[in-house]
Amino acid sequence: MTDNVNDGKRNFLKTAMLGTASGAVGGAVVPTLTFAQMLETNIREDSVLAKIRREGVINVGYAQTGPWFYKDAKTGELGGIYKDVVDMLAKEIQIKVEWKEVTFANSTVGLRRGDYDLFGSSLVYLVQRALVVSYVGPLYSKGTLFLVHKDNAERFKTAADLNDPNVIISVTTGASEEPRIPLLLPKGPKVITTSGQITLGAEPVRAKRADAWISGDSDVLLFAKRNESWATVVDPAHPLDRRPNTWVIRYGDAEWKQFLDFWCTYLVVNGEIDKLFKHHMGKLGAA
Repeated sequence: MTDNVNDGKRNFLKTAMLGTASGAVGGAVVPTLTFAQMLETNIREDSVLAKIRREGVINVGYAQTGPWFYKDAKTGELGGIYKDVVDMLAKEIQIKVEWKEVTFANSTVGLRRGDYDLFGSSLVYLVQRALVVSYVGPLYSKGTLFLVHKDNAERFKTAADLNDPNVIISVTTGASEEPRIPLLLPKGPKVITTSGQITLGAEPVRAKRADAWISGDSDVLLFAKRNESWATVVDPAHPLDRRPNTWVIRYGDAEWKQFLDFWCTYLVVNGEIDKLFKHHMGKLGAA
């Protein structure tokens, strides 16, 4: 009896699959999702891609830096270019997002430790980072700018004016610009560091304990716009050292990497990232 039932089920499935396939050939009908799900995907069960679809949730780490990832000053809600992109991804594959806020200094540590499966903020490419985490995409790219006090605007008109051993540069610990300073300013200006959110690197400039703050172009432009009473950008039309800024994941998960790489390509090709960049820069007052 059991054998007959099992045989009946097998024959029914074969007939259903063959019927669907023949219908697609004869009538140019697209195979249904149910039929597609009956086929093997060859995605490893231990892949993050399989795990998040199975569990219905993805853990995403983030660090704040506008316009990529920030909290609304009035509502406290998360927003930003890459926040929107994570939400788009979750909606497409029908899963929920659990957020975990970290600093840029420990972003790759938390990822490798398994605290989250994707670092969804803007992480600028560095070889040192690429040795321990896997970059995807890229989704975008950005350059480097310097912010100075308005009282020193005449003294520092170009980045070359900062290439002086008597100059003091402020940078946030863990920022991608920190190891790049010797390459951009080879004459060896003094460097001081701050910890915490990226924009805290500008505080020594405001207090005149540093001559310039170095950071990503969008970070500097937004901060200067919000602090026009004392801050100004050095040669804003010519950012230095343009590099990819995108997401990172752990090494060793080919399926997750390949899926995200093409997802990123899709967003770039259809102009979605450019559209989101303009939207959030405008929202934050730097359009």
